[in-house]
Amino acid sequence: MNHFPKLLSSQIGFDVAQTMLEGFDRHYRIFRDAAIHAKTLFEAGDWHGLQRLARDRIASYDDRVQECVHLLEDEYDAENIDSEVWQQIKLHYIGLLTTHRQPECAETFFNSVSCKILHRSYFNNDFIFVRPAISTEYIENDEPAAKPTYRAYYPGTDGLAATLERVVTNFQLDPPFEDLTRDVACVVQSIREAFGVFDESPNFQIHVLSSLFYRNKAAYIVGRIINGDALLPFAVPLRHVKPGVLALDTVLLKREQLLIIFSFSHSYFLVDMEVPSAYVEFLRTVMPAKPKAEIYTSVGLQKQGKNLFYRDLLHHLKHSSDRFIVAPGIKGLVMLVFTLPSFPYVFKLIKDNFPPPKETTRAQIQQKYLLVKRHDRLGRMADTLEYSSVALPLARLDETLLRELEKEVPSLIEYDGDNLVIRHMYIERRMIPLNLFLQNGNDDDIEHGIKEYGNAVKELIQANIFPGDMLYKNFGVTRHGRVVFYDYDEIEYLTDCNVRAVPAPRNEEDEMSDEPWYPVGPHDIFPETYGTFLLGDPRVRRSFMRHHADLFEPELWQRYKDFLLKGELPDFFPYDQSVRFCVRYPERFAETTDAEANEPNVRVA
Repeated sequence: MNHFPKLLSSQIGFDVAQTMLEGFDRHYRIFRDAAIHAKTLFEAGDWHGLQRLARDRIASYDDRVQECVHLLEDEYDAENIDSEVWQQIKLHYIGLLTTHRQPECAETFFNSVSCKILHRSYFNNDFIFVRPAISTEYIENDEPAAKPTYRAYYPGTDGLAATLERVVTNFQLDPPFEDLTRDVACVVQSIREAFGVFDESPNFQIHVLSSLFYRNKAAYIVGRIINGDALLPFAVPLRHVKPGVLALDTVLLKREQLLIIFSFSHSYFLVDMEVPSAYVEFLRTVMPAKPKAEIYTSVGLQKQGKNLFYRDLLHHLKHSSDRFIVAPGIKGLVMLVFTLPSFPYVFKLIKDNFPPPKETTRAQIQQKYLLVKRHDRLGRMADTLEYSSVALPLARLDETLLRELEKEVPSLIEYDGDNLVIRHMYIERRMIPLNLFLQNGNDDDIEHGIKEYGNAVKELIQANIFPGDMLYKNFGVTRHGRVVFYDYDEIEYLTDCNVRAVPAPRNEEDEMSDEPWYPVGPHDIFPETYGTFLLGDPRVRRSFMRHHADLFEPELWQRYKDFLLKGELPDFFPYDQSVRFCVRYPERFAETTDAEANEPNVRVA
């Protein structure tokens, strides 16, 4: 009889563990189904459907976690399970993962569910997966009918062109290609121009990930060329050149180009992965400097990326000694921002109070950040990681920062022994604020920064995002030199805005007035007025008027709005227009497509 309670608790531990794993398996089935459905939508050219699919998939994870929490509360009274049983739950869960194909993601799901139930004092490796328990090395799907993580091709047998054509046709897309032989010839020519005529080593081969990567209006083939000791990355975007007709748009052969299409400022790919760790390991061979956390995030497993990022932060804190400080630059009215100089991220907290002229609430700001998370970011809006109950060592907080936290966000902080616990924060990649970049830059820097700023704004409004506060301080410059928007408390959908021209002054008093002499509604925007706060520096003015004078014309904004209201979605390219085959090899392309001719002047990233 003395052993009965232990046997009973062990059974409860196993049952809870199995219920949690079933919750994860349901999540991952839905995740994969979305990626599989993306192929059908891409083939049909249903771009709005692809957008909805990507948006709904992001929300799906939290829904599955909440489902599992409710089930555990209803079936097992989870909140009252004691610590000894919870340790058994984790041990049973580990046992269930020994043959699992997504163990690292299942561990993260366990953490997500557990942290909804347990008190913060349980957030250690005895009860949750602070450290991974299951190795993800060499996991493969061994079922006979399963497709491998990647396919290997050997051009030495059939020749490079025939091999590349087989690479494309093996994806078995339904729409025909306009001229696949022409496009493959462009790929071969690009490879020769990039690398010259190289000797083919005995191990000359091409590895291609078995699933396409879907985003916006493109599907990407991602792979690597191996020849001797060289490993050359590549990505080939496939696009509809007209309804129901496909073409290879270009081939990206530079590692930096792949880093950009997988960057934190782009929306997540829809890609079907039986073994996600194998995809991530493959992608790390072509982008070795990119953290695993960012790769998991870019392929749609953002919760796994968030988990890995937090482990990276804890590891960094153990192996560094600098202090968190208030982030340099102009302080915002809505967000308190701090950083750790040795760690390339910023930490953002919503202030408790907002001085005039800000009229908003914490809930509204959180909704804006959620909007950005689910919207197509086009490489122009920084992704954010959202955390609750983050404990930072007090010894690592600069005294000035600590006083700032106590003053601006007292409701979000709590002292807990040697730690300061922050109840809610956002974390973003650190960038150089554009205002500082322009202020400290030479003429070439200003030319580049302003050209990129205007391109960023135009691409945002074409994607139905009105930035709201267009000051340079709300934009940053990435390490690749791209300008990215990162201040979201005033964004709106462009289609919700009223684009207006400034009425002519009625008299001299109107003309001299510091205040508008005309009524201004809450959603009215006046592009003509933006020059007042954007063109103060003469060098900036020269560059701006040379490249983007049309941003001050209401007609430009209204044209994009009308285009969106008709239900149209413009093309966006996360690579320079000059590398597109139709531009690079015009002799091979007799005419532009109808699709391109009917769209607005979309600037290529």
